Amino acid sequence: MTTIVVVRKGNQAVIAADSLTTFGTTRLAPSYDRSPHKIIQFADSFIGVAGSAAHQLVLENLLTKNADLALHGKEAIYETFRRLHPLLKDEAFLNPKEEEDDPYESSQMTVMIANPSGIFAVYSMREVFEFDRYWAIGSGRDFALGAMWVSYQRAKTPEQVAKIGVEAGAEFDTGTALPMSMHSVTIAG
Repeated sequence: MTTIVVVRKGNQAVIAADSLTTFGTTRLAPSYDRSPHKIIQFADSFIGVAGSAAHQLVLENLLTKNADLALHGKEAIYETFRRLHPLLKDEAFLNPKEEEDDPYESSQMTVMIANPSGIFAVYSMREVFEFDRYWAIGSGRDFALGAMWVSYQRAKTPEQVAKIGVEAGAEFDTGTALPMSMHSVTIAG
């Protein structure tokens, strides 16, 4: 339960996320959580993780242990998550099972990335998408996508669009709450 967005305008990109954690029907509001931020930094990349609250800590741990991993471009991101998958199973005890007829084992997480090479999403079977304008993940994604669609052309900065997206998620999604965290990057070349 979350709302995480990425936005790109020109050579600027932003990733933003809400700060609510939920455990079933119990809400852990940011004021009770000593670490409510859902965006982690790895080298010059900012990463937001949707899914189980455990995913963020597990991903941070594995990235720290594997500093040679790369997140610049679709192919590099795919290769990184392909290399992380057996580590998720062997070191973090990931249960890779979703549906019986899935073509691949699941990594059970959805991830957004913003870095100097662009804005990306990685889905549970390691599908990698690069976006030209914006995207959202988490339970508030539909609200965020609608709000960003309306505001993208009118807004001057990607920060304005991202803020509107996360605020829409917080307004209408029960699994999203403010405050939000936001990180900006400059797109290379």
